[in-house]
Amino acid sequence: MKLLWIIVACVCILVAAFMALRGRLEAAFVVATLGVVAWFLNYRMQMKEVVAAADLEETNNGEDTNEN
Repeated sequence: MKLLWIIVACVCILVAAFMALRGRLEAAFVVATLGVVAWFLNYRMQMKEVVAAADLEETNNGEDTNEN
């Protein structure tokens, strides 16, 4: 799923560049904004995994201290 958001972001930026070259700056802005949103969704997915791993590690560490 993360790769999908990166691909969408890259395609949006390429389309925005093409639109800007064609002189359609309003459309280029909208498409570039969609690309940035896709990039943030990718970043959010990464952070979700990092937080889940940290929570799991914290839970495991808590169980180890309770056993002693």
